[in-house]
Amino acid sequence: MALSVAISFGLGGLSGCVGRGPQPPAALDSYYRDQQPALSGDGRLLAFVSGRDGTQNILLYNLQRQQFINLPNLNRDDAIAESPSLSYSGRYIVYLASDRGRPEIELYDRITRRTQVLSSGYRGWIRHPKISPDGRYIVFQTGRRGQWDIEILDRGPNVELDRRQ
Repeated sequence: MALSVAISFGLGGLSGCVGRGPQPPAALDSYYRDQQPALSGDGRLLAFVSGRDGTQNILLYNLQRQQFINLPNLNRDDAIAESPSLSYSGRYIVYLASDRGRPEIELYDRITRRTQVLSSGYRGWIRHPKISPDGRYIVFQTGRRGQWDIEILDRGPNVELDRRQ
């Protein structure tokens, strides 16, 4: 049995279809720019950057229920959010937030509804953070040495992991 997934971007909107065989698409039509999509490891959630509210925020959409998920304390009026990445079930969202002209890697926990800055005091430019399925590791590009290199941040053995359910 094949699992078909069709996602298309066009005219600032998003349509998605997840399931076995043809199904009616889920529409996320918007006149604003929706970009930088990221799927959770289990394929249930879609995070993306949107300009729907006149700012650049990260939105989370449940593809099965065809509805948005509230993310209290993630998006801020004084920061630009970009490059979202999801852990396996979408418990953790890692992304870049720029509020002083320099991006920081931030981690949002959907259970605690808290945001943690992971790159505070980091010297050098950073981009494209990605989180491991279990939420322990963050990989990203850094320009710290004058060229783009890859670094891995280990959140440590005592973090609560995102387990498959």
